[in-house]
Amino acid sequence: MTPLRKQMIEAMQLRGFSPRTHESYLYGVEQLAQHYHCSPDNLSPIQLQDFFKYLALERKLSPASCRLYLNGVRFLFRHVLNKQSFEVSLVIPKREQRIPELLNRVEVARLLCACHYPKHRMLLETCYGCGLRVSELVALKARDIDGERQLLRIEQGKGAKDRLVLIAPTLLKRLRLYWQAQHPKEWLFPNEREPDRPLNISTAQRAFHRAKTAAGIDKIGGIHSLRHAYATHQLESGLPVHQLQRLLGHQNLRSTLRYIHWVPNDQGKNQGHADLIGNLAVDRE
Repeated sequence: MTPLRKQMIEAMQLRGFSPRTHESYLYGVEQLAQHYHCSPDNLSPIQLQDFFKYLALERKLSPASCRLYLNGVRFLFRHVLNKQSFEVSLVIPKREQRIPELLNRVEVARLLCACHYPKHRMLLETCYGCGLRVSELVALKARDIDGERQLLRIEQGKGAKDRLVLIAPTLLKRLRLYWQAQHPKEWLFPNEREPDRPLNISTAQRAFHRAKTAAGIDKIGGIHSLRHAYATHQLESGLPVHQLQRLLGHQNLRSTLRYIHWVPNDQGKNQGHADLIGNLAVDRE
């Protein structure tokens, strides 16, 4: 391990960055170093600009991919090399402004019904019923469920923060039945081959896509679509946006406000947290 790589890892650890952020930031810097066959701290602003032109024009990377590289390089120069004046105008393609395709309640119900493997169905129901990120979902432990207070503890979610999420009565009942049938020891959704390890994120994604295909749903999006559906359906039921922000674990309210475009002006009158899984039973009738 080079001294520069070690310094960058230590700087990210001090800031509590997630393992996935470590991987993406380090990968971006590694690609920069390999492109010029030298240490990044020896590169000029012009060389940095040319590198991002290469990513966009020759490698034809998406705006999201270019931004991952940019975040890693910017972190290196500002927080590892201590170049606080690093304000090089690195041009990357603009991110396309598209409204994702939202799963409605009927489609969510069809998707869940199409998932016949009990553990995977419980996984998808928990994802939708609590609006979790897939990384948070697979990291759940059996002890994270507080049945008495009807709360789910999310340990070290995005931004290295813990939070509590409400569990609606129907979902809590199904989680209890799942526990009685499966008896998970540590991980709520353990790995099939290695029960002492959690389920892989890729396995959760595949379970979602299989269920979506079986349900005949052709809308674009992965398992994160269930989190989008949770947020929008809660707003439609009247949950105040500031409460939704806390439940989703958004640091900035603007991240939560993007869901407003899906919600009609006449929001629900309940003004509270909705039992989304319970409501699906009505939609299936």
